[in-house]
Amino acid sequence: MGVLFFELSLTFYFAATIVSVIELFRGSKATSRFILIFAVVGFVFHTATIVLRYVVSGHLPIVSLHEASSFYTWCIVLVFFFIEYRYRLDLLGPFTMPVVFILMLSSSVFPRGIRVLPPVLQSSWLGVHTFLAFLGDAAFAMAFGIGIMYLIQEHHLKSKRLGGLFQRLPSLQLLDEINYRLITLGFPLLTLAIITGAFWAESAWGSYWRWDPKEVWSLITWFIYALVLHARLTAGWRGRKAAVLSILGFLCVIFTFFGVNLLLKGLHAFV
Repeated sequence: MGVLFFELSLTFYFAATIVSVIELFRGSKATSRFILIFAVVGFVFHTATIVLRYVVSGHLPIVSLHEASSFYTWCIVLVFFFIEYRYRLDLLGPFTMPVVFILMLSSSVFPRGIRVLPPVLQSSWLGVHTFLAFLGDAAFAMAFGIGIMYLIQEHHLKSKRLGGLFQRLPSLQLLDEINYRLITLGFPLLTLAIITGAFWAESAWGSYWRWDPKEVWSLITWFIYALVLHARLTAGWRGRKAAVLSILGFLCVIFTFFGVNLLLKGLHAFV
């Protein structure tokens, strides 16, 4: 049943992505509504998949690349619904659902077996640390989409192409505000994830920090978003600079998530 629910969620996310592409070129209230409907239905099946895996395994399903990629996608969709409800942005779906589908598709290609947790992961820190990290990274993923929207809207404005996407994209001021709010949401969550991870590492390995590749890249990501916030407050960095750094930060998130696990060996390798 879990496999069926996963495939159904993937299918509905794919449908939302297809409609999102149509929305970019021939947007209407109907296409926007269908994107949200498909995303909601996919999210329901996705939630059922995660719950069933939790019931079977007895722990939050985030200990393999399949589970982690799936759970990260779930968190992104959750933040997407929050932003959609809070701001009612036009064209938010087309800049979110393709990322959702790609991550969900990547999850589908990794082994799906449920394995027994190794002793080092049998800790109450597992759910706390990982949930904070995934939710923070989900906020950064949304900031990535908003950053791209900002750069496209700015390009239209500078080139004086005031039709088409320009009229349907939100204002630069609103996009900049949402980008900032998403980073102020994700940054403390990432900070707490690093802190709880340090406490967990001390209890598991006797050391708060071991310069593991994932620890190092998580710290690099933290510094990028710290720079965004610091530069905004002290040097007035807004708009384009903030959008570019948001995109760069998310690329670091993706490398930390996939690149470190697939290319580098360390204590954080998935079982």
